[in-house]
Amino acid sequence: MKLPERLVERIADRIVEELTGERIIEVDDPELFKKKIIAVFKKAEEEERLLDEKTKEILREKMNLLEETDLDYRTAFRAVKTKLAEEMKINVGRRERMNQVANMIRDLIMEDESVEIYEDPPFIRRRIAQILRDAVREEEEIERRVRERIRQYSRNILEGTPEWNLLYRRIYEDELRQRGLA
Repeated sequence: MKLPERLVERIADRIVEELTGERIIEVDDPELFKKKIIAVFKKAEEEERLLDEKTKEILREKMNLLEETDLDYRTAFRAVKTKLAEEMKINVGRRERMNQVANMIRDLIMEDESVEIYEDPPFIRRRIAQILRDAVREEEEIERRVRERIRQYSRNILEGTPEWNLLYRRIYEDELRQRGLA
């Protein structure tokens, strides 16, 4: 769940603004608390990066087995990653991961001494989850628009090829700029 930095900042702003604005919580220093929320996202991203690294490492060690069984690398990658994610207690689905991040932010709120809490934890978690779901929808919309623009090219560009990946990144950045996120 790699989200653009500006989108993460916007999510953190919205969490702080809405939760404090609705008197769900009160924080001593909103800017510092926003940085703590951003740190939760960075921690989640780091966990996912480690998961990918461990998956690649295992596949490198077992490359001869992949070649012997004629197993597709992508299929093997997904299978190993799913198993490792289960062991590491990391959800790999985008929405499930966002729910996991919502729990991490709720836990931050509950444990942070600089936060005064006026609602019960399940209510706080639901509000955070709603904000995150909105962000996931925006990210999915960006991704959908990028794929749509690639499909509109006069020739068919196969997904996963270097050309497709380069085009995807370029159009993705363009979409972020159009939305003020880059």
